This record gives sequence, C-alpha cells and structure tokens, in this order.
Amino acid sequence: MKLLSLRSGVLVASAAVATLAFGLAAPGQAAEHPAGGAAAKANPTLREVADRTGRFVGTAINDGRLGDTTYANIAKSEFSSVTAENGMKWGSVEPNRGQFNWAAADRLVSFAQSNNQKVYGHTLVWHSQMPNWLANGSFSNSELRTIMTNHVTTQVSRYKGKVQRWDVVNEAFNEDGTLRQSKFQQQLGESYIADAFRAARAADPGARLFINDYNTEGTGAKSNGLYNLVQRLKSQGVPIDGVGFQSHLIVNQVPSTMKANLQRFADLGLEIVVSELDIRMATPADSTKLQQQAANYKTVAQTCLAISRCAGITVWGFGDRDSWVPGTFPGQGAANLYDDNYLPKPAYTAFRDGLAGS
Repeated sequence: MKLLSLRSGVLVASAAVATLAFGLAAPGQAAEHPAGGAAAKANPTLREVADRTGRFVGTAINDGRLGDTTYANIAKSEFSSVTAENGMKWGSVEPNRGQFNWAAADRLVSFAQSNNQKVYGHTLVWHSQMPNWLANGSFSNSELRTIMTNHVTTQVSRYKGKVQRWDVVNEAFNEDGTLRQSKFQQQLGESYIADAFRAARAADPGARLFINDYNTEGTGAKSNGLYNLVQRLKSQGVPIDGVGFQSHLIVNQVPSTMKANLQRFADLGLEIVVSELDIRMATPADSTKLQQQAANYKTVAQTCLAISRCAGITVWGFGDRDSWVPGTFPGQGAANLYDDNYLPKPAYTAFRDGLAGS
C-alpha cells in the first residue's frame, strides 16, 4: 500500500494521561529496561513481548520521517522488524530503466542494522507504483519477462543477507478470486509469478519469499483464489515460503473466519504473517471507538499467537499523523497504535497484551 503523510481527526490525549494510563515512557523516549529489572517487567515494549513468543513485531517506515527524533525513537524501541513504505518499490528504486536509486532503501537497511531489527522487503513485482517507463512502455513478452527478472535479481542481490523476507509478488488478485489483469498478467500469464519467485530465490537463497494481498484475511472468493494459487505454485516446485495478509481492517469488522483461514495456509507448510495491519474508524474518534479498536487489535495479535506458523505482525505505520487512510478513505482514519502526537492509544496496550498472550 502507498502511505501518504496526512493527518487524521483523532482524539488526542495528553502526554501525562497517556503515560499514566498505559505505563509507557514519555513521547519520543525509549523506556529503559535493565536486564531482569522491575522496569522491564512492568513496562515492556512491543518488541520485548513479541520476542518472548518467538515472533517479530514490525512497522512500515516513512523514509521522510526518520529525521524526527520522536518518530525514530518509537520505531527503534518498539519494533523488531521494519518495512519500507515506499523506498523499495519499483518506481522508487528504478525510476529509469537500468538506473537505480538505492538511497531510501539503504537508509532503511542501515536503520535496521543499527537497531538490531529485521528488514521485510516490500515489494518486488506489483501492478501499482511502477515507473513511467515500465507502466507506459511497450515491450515484447520475452523482453518484459527479462525486465521483471532482472529487476528482481538486482534488488534482491543488493540486499542479500540483509533482508530476511521479501514480498515478491503483491496484490495479484481481483476481489472475485481471479488473477488481476496487470501488465505482467496480461502479457505473461500466471507464469510471471513463478518466474519472479525463482529469480528471487536464485538471488538470495536465504531470504524467505512471500506473496502478499489484501482482503484475504477471512474465507471467501479472494482468499480461495490465493489459496489455490499457492497450492499450484507448491506443486510446481516454485520456491514460495509464505503468505502475507495485509489486514487493512475496519473497527469491529475483523473477519470471524480469520484464524481458520490463516490456519489453512499454514497447514500447507507456509509461514504466515500479518503484513500491513491497521484498523480504521469513522472520524472523529471517541472513547467508544478507541476501545473497540483496541479489542480488535488484541484479537489480531491473539490470532497470530494461536497459529504456530504465524511468524509475526507488521503494523502499517504506528502514528495516525502518517497514515495513508484519510487520503484514501475520506472521513475515516485514526487507524494506528499511536495518535497524531505519537502518544499511545488504548490499541497500543491491548495489542501488547495480545502479543504477550494475555
């Protein structure tokens, strides 16, 4: 998804209230957790509670916000994995054919290495945010296939050993479960998916390779289409390791079939991740909506914990001020764990409790 830096109308608490209510460090300050100390037990971070269950907790990172001390402190103290919102997408890294701009992607990797975090690469092949030369160019089928595999090879090779997971193919499906008629699908057919995965595996045999999509959290036509595709890929020997479920949800609309649906993918021997979690509401927010949102965040965390092959959860940004939601869904927002001022909302504590298994 594309994350836009827009502000949403959200109920804002004071720093003092947030600190008292949630037992957290002051905004922009990472809480100190001496090994075995009382503070670590009373005030664990998201990454600490997730680590205890062997799972990662990640966030999408807005490259333009890393210079903000408050933003950077939360990102490094609370999360054990980071994903580039836009810095690793095709339009960002290869704006001109064969000419690469790695600045934003390199910054993300450097940030992660400095803070002992994993990197989740997003995304290699997608119908959206392609550079103009690719989106509007005319190529033979063989040339397009070569362009795609060369791009995958170049990007994955650059970050070999530095990116632990890649969204190799993103949003390949229509809502009815048929394959989206992207440029790649129209010219190359379904085989483009297998080719992208094979190129990624060859470039970095150690990275875990995912297909990622939205509106696939519960059972239905779209998740059935994805499930059937994954089965086909595995039967063909395609090196696919996992499935990402974006989970851009709405308050009180977490699918009742989410656990059963994710479990059936896990039963194929795949790693499962919730890859882009946020839970939006009609704005302005109020205490009732915020409590409902908190319960929903906890449910998603508990769902992951209940599935042994669920490796972790990435939230799609952590502050409401940076959310893509208001720009895409007018009148909706307040979708994240922190408010416009980077103060933790009830969702933060509930999510942390869910990650802890409580």
